[in-house]
Amino acid sequence: MASAMNGGGGGALKRIGPLRLQYYIVMGAVAAAVVLATLRYMPGPAAAAASSSVARPGASAAAPGAEAAAEAEGEEAAAEDGEREKRKKKGDGVVLFNFGDSNSDTGGVAAVMGIRIAPPEGRAYFHHPTGRLSDGRVILDFICESLGTHHLSPFMKPLGSNFTNGVNFAIAGSTAMPGVTTFSLDVQVDQFIFFKERCLDAIERGESAPVDEMGFQTALYTMDIGHNDINGVLHMPYDEMIANLPPVITEIKKAIERLHKNGARKFWIHGTGALGCMPQKLAMPRDDDSGLDEHGCIASINNVCKKFNSLLSEALDELRLTLKKSAIVFVDMFAIKYDLVANHKKYGIEKPLMTCCGHGGPPYNYDPKKSCMTSDEDLCKLGEKFISWDGVHFTDAANGIVASKVLSGEYSIPRVKLASLVSTAKSDD
Repeated sequence: MASAMNGGGGGALKRIGPLRLQYYIVMGAVAAAVVLATLRYMPGPAAAAASSSVARPGASAAAPGAEAAAEAEGEEAAAEDGEREKRKKKGDGVVLFNFGDSNSDTGGVAAVMGIRIAPPEGRAYFHHPTGRLSDGRVILDFICESLGTHHLSPFMKPLGSNFTNGVNFAIAGSTAMPGVTTFSLDVQVDQFIFFKERCLDAIERGESAPVDEMGFQTALYTMDIGHNDINGVLHMPYDEMIANLPPVITEIKKAIERLHKNGARKFWIHGTGALGCMPQKLAMPRDDDSGLDEHGCIASINNVCKKFNSLLSEALDELRLTLKKSAIVFVDMFAIKYDLVANHKKYGIEKPLMTCCGHGGPPYNYDPKKSCMTSDEDLCKLGEKFISWDGVHFTDAANGIVASKVLSGEYSIPRVKLASLVSTAKSDD
């Protein structure tokens, strides 16, 4: 049903003449009322003089110099107020639209599924559960903070959402492949188009909307998805795993093309991380450790991840040739996240392959039959640096390190910084 609504913005006022006439009559009446109210409450010269004499009873009525000074002072104060109104803080006008899975979900799955995510989720930063599958922020949160804007609200969250800086369509568990999950990437794009149409329709009717047409045009479109698609084929022989990757890449490519057709021009696309280093994967039964690499990660899984990233990067290269006047950036998340494991001591991490919140203790502290949120979990001390929060998702500390590298541009193709794609109004302060 959503796809049937994915045309351009509506034009009801253009099609209905009487309503357009009525619209102008109403707007004219409103404008007249504003003018009358302004004239009614604006103090005239006599009133100003009387006010001045009351304020200074000993002053002479003939004191033009004093009156001129007062007027000048008032004009200067008004000018300063006007300048303050014109000033915008860093982040004003920044708009982002994000698509993805649990790596960037800021509470969508909790809202749409009615899941009560309990402590200790959120303990490191928010100090209470927020629907994020972490002890704190996800990478997207750090991106928003770096741009000076508030964290993106989930599209499906009914209470407390603020969409003035964009929308987060990511839902935990989502896949790029359609039909596999309820909120697959194509559905998330449908939701975006629905949101855009409703905003533009509201503006055309003279109503307010969280994002205007210019906001959609200049927005940054971020995407972090594909991990669950890879997870879905890991039970297959290696050759079959590789053979199942191109269709996933095709879906991501199609999503970008649809977004471009609907006005998107700036894309920031994350590859997949080193899934073979996740405690969840490492805790699976195996005959021996011959399949582990020098840092204790499962080599075959990581090879699939690297192949996925290679195919995704190539697809984005092709899109740059066809989608003219667009910025399309690929971020090598594998290199960033694998470095956390390979060089963990550099980051103050003692146990790179162990879960902070889990069950069973060393070496991985992960039990697939038990959740982090059960009462008997083995929980690391607050402040200890761990990469993995619950065996699958990263901690606030690890996401912060990853985000800093994402923002640096050093792992981007082409090598650009994310901030260079976003126009921010800088404060004069």
